[in-house]
Amino acid sequence: MIRSVRPRLHDIDENIAIALDLIRGRTLKHLAADYAFRYALQYAILIIAEAVHHLPADLKATEPTIPWPNIKSIGDRLRHEYHRVDPDIIWDVATVHLIPLQGAIKRMLAAVKA
Repeated sequence: MIRSVRPRLHDIDENIAIALDLIRGRTLKHLAADYAFRYALQYAILIIAEAVHHLPADLKATEPTIPWPNIKSIGDRLRHEYHRVDPDIIWDVATVHLIPLQGAIKRMLAAVKA
């Protein structure tokens, strides 16, 4: 069964909210020291990356400022090279890149019918 685009956009939106909630009031030092926090944040980012991977190219093209290939790349890294994931990269994704992605996803949700 193929999932429609709208549920994938909701998955992305929901996991961005989870990630942003996780980092609120925390720092990179917390991420480096707290395994549960790091795993939770990495898992939210992994879900985002997996859902983005399944979005149609024409939909992603409506948001050209989002680095779509980089999102796929972080997902690949979390899936296949999990033992070499640098906390600095995860922190950068969470603190720099999720808010612009959230705006793009909300615009996509508003534009997509089903």
